[in-house]
Amino acid sequence: MNAGIVNGGSMRVLITVDAVGGVWQYGLDLARGLAARGVEPVLALLGPTPDPHQLAESREIPGVHLVETGLPLDWLCDQAAPVRAAAEAVARLAGDLGVHLVQLNMPTLAGAARFEMPVVAVTHGCVSTWWEAAKDEPLDSQYAWHRDLMRAGLIAADRLVAPTASYAATIARHYALDETPRVVHNGRAPLPAALHTPRSQQPPSNDVLTVGRLWDRVKRADLLDRVASRLNVPFAAAGAAIGPHGETITLDHLSVLGQLDAEQLGERLSSRPIFVSAASFEPFGLAVLEAAGAGCALVLSDIPGFRELWDGAALFVGGDDEAAYVEAIESLLASPSLRQDLGAAARTRAARYSPQASADAMLAIYSELLESREGSGRAAA
Repeated sequence: MNAGIVNGGSMRVLITVDAVGGVWQYGLDLARGLAARGVEPVLALLGPTPDPHQLAESREIPGVHLVETGLPLDWLCDQAAPVRAAAEAVARLAGDLGVHLVQLNMPTLAGAARFEMPVVAVTHGCVSTWWEAAKDEPLDSQYAWHRDLMRAGLIAADRLVAPTASYAATIARHYALDETPRVVHNGRAPLPAALHTPRSQQPPSNDVLTVGRLWDRVKRADLLDRVASRLNVPFAAAGAAIGPHGETITLDHLSVLGQLDAEQLGERLSSRPIFVSAASFEPFGLAVLEAAGAGCALVLSDIPGFRELWDGAALFVGGDDEAAYVEAIESLLASPSLRQDLGAAARTRAARYSPQASADAMLAIYSELLESREGSGRAAA
């Protein structure tokens, strides 16, 4: 290794991604930012094949390589063996590609195989912390293997990263870690359609929008469905209503849009609807950031992560109080000046969470690790 590598001049990094949730967009934005600094990112895809829009976006990023591994996602498995096999395969791939460092966005892999190069584990969520938030009861014993692999991976990684301080604290507490993960906020550029469509120059539309995995009980689409029944304006919901394990939800009052690609979502956000998230568990919330970047006024559940990111730039509603959500939304509909001020505040705050800022923070961690490895006399690849 030489100084060029630790300065980003010729560094090659393997980054695991999946196309099921927000990790896909996170991975693309991170890779784009790293490539802009001269790093060579290799995205190792686990889980289901991306849709055509996702694949097209990944192919448009100069200097980024996507490897479709055919390996499974941990939370779609029912036992540890496939995850351990996936970890071994990713470690071999990293060695074959001669990468200098690996970023595992699925931390269960970190402790299930031996990696010859430094490993950064980024925790975007996990079965056990989700279970705690969704069910408020101990993790079912059939998923104990996942909790065990997660803790082993968090301990084995050379550096741990979380997208918010609140989730970093949750992870440290939940897995009894000696060290709290470092915080690197996710980044997302404003969606092009939301910036450039002529509607962005017009008064905001009198409608409401939520975006997320509608089937996921922590997103609280059921609560928002009841809120929608009490409003006199349209309330739309974008996202999947059927989960990968067959989870479903019946929504009688929300207008379900289905899964939107970036262009479609940008067009929807361009009219600056009031954006609502009632999530009871959210390690970060990229959908909120996308709405904020478009200048939407935000109504958010009063959870630590949202407070950390959006305090002073959103209206907050505590608990499952549907009447309070209705009141918050109606207050914005009744006061164009308040809505305009909150939308402007959200857009200003969103500028803090840029993809390049996130990539630069991760690159600093990579460089620190590689310098440490070089100083110890150990080869990085």
